[in-house]
Amino acid sequence: MFGLFGSGALSGFTPAGQWPYSSCFRFAPDSLTMQNTPEFRASVASRLAAAAAQVPSLTAFVGLDGFVDEILHVVDKRYDAVRFDRIPTIAAYAQRLAAAAGRSTNVELVNVLTKLGGNGPIMANALASLGIGVTYVGSLGWPALHPVFESFAARAEVHTISEPGFTDALEFEDGKLMVGKHYTLKQIHWDNLCQRYGKEKFAAKFASSSLVAFVNWTMLPHMSAIWESLQAELMPTLQGPRRKMFFDLADPEKRTAEDIRHALDLILKFQSRFDVILGLNEKEAYEIAGVLGMDASPRDWNGLAELSVAIQQRIPVDTLVVHPVAYALAVSGGVASVVEGPVCKKPKITTGAGDHFNSGFCLGKLLGLDNAASVLCGVCTSGHYVRTAESPNVEALVALMLHYPVE
Repeated sequence: MFGLFGSGALSGFTPAGQWPYSSCFRFAPDSLTMQNTPEFRASVASRLAAAAAQVPSLTAFVGLDGFVDEILHVVDKRYDAVRFDRIPTIAAYAQRLAAAAGRSTNVELVNVLTKLGGNGPIMANALASLGIGVTYVGSLGWPALHPVFESFAARAEVHTISEPGFTDALEFEDGKLMVGKHYTLKQIHWDNLCQRYGKEKFAAKFASSSLVAFVNWTMLPHMSAIWESLQAELMPTLQGPRRKMFFDLADPEKRTAEDIRHALDLILKFQSRFDVILGLNEKEAYEIAGVLGMDASPRDWNGLAELSVAIQQRIPVDTLVVHPVAYALAVSGGVASVVEGPVCKKPKITTGAGDHFNSGFCLGKLLGLDNAASVLCGVCTSGHYVRTAESPNVEALVALMLHYPVE
């Protein structure tokens, strides 16, 4: 159990660039457990099944990126035109590249799959597969939709305002390397959104959707300016009950600390009208900790939970979510809920696993489930995806919870 003492409101930064928050909190590690018993899974499955009829009434407004992803394996040893061994790990690939320094080498990439990509389209496609009514705006082709997004457009209301980016996703057994071409994403800015989608249509979706989600801040150079426009032009007129708003920075390592702090400042300002959820993977959690001047050294799950509580205190959004590979956790009000996930030793696909987790977690929150149950929805959505390379529906989530894989 975590206890939080002291709070504040984000109002800027000190001259030295330090986050202006108290870091006084109490952490009692002996009382924290990682949940995932058969009884817990059965209880969440029952609640999820009972709430399934509500899902079609939920709506999501998501944006703003879009990529064409090529999922690639790197050849280690080729035997003939068909058979080859892949380089299994990032470390082994790094050694292969390092050995070429001062000389040269040949690297063969084998296309396993070409698919829709980008944090936004993958998350939105997963939400649509779960049965939520999705509207998506982003860089999906211009002037016409790129063919890779046609199946997505068949299950969601899709609007495109620019050409997509392109990603070579080199997948290994221990992770992936995302090599992107992002030049088209400069076209994602407020004026273009207003001209090619429409300010009034944007405002209507922003004001009415059960969930509003803006992801991939790192790769969209104008995203912070778009958020500023939303806060200046649309936020003052919002009425009605509070709704959910989700953000994913998407690996901000290449952005400056000043830019990251500004983005976090803007995200927190949405909390005045929305219940804001900030999603991070493990690497991103340490990056944000470093930007906040905290100890960003790697730690076990208990230590990461403690760090996440401290981050949520510094950035007091409604919910902070952190999802490593083997488990995930959510923090609200200084209390962390940690849930072990269905780890897959030989995944069919890993690119998009985090976006699927985000969609499952948001589904749980939209249905009124608590953090622990919502985290289980997230890890099961991701777990189904990496095993099958397909996005699940609610029935598949319930089935996975009831018939949990053991590897």
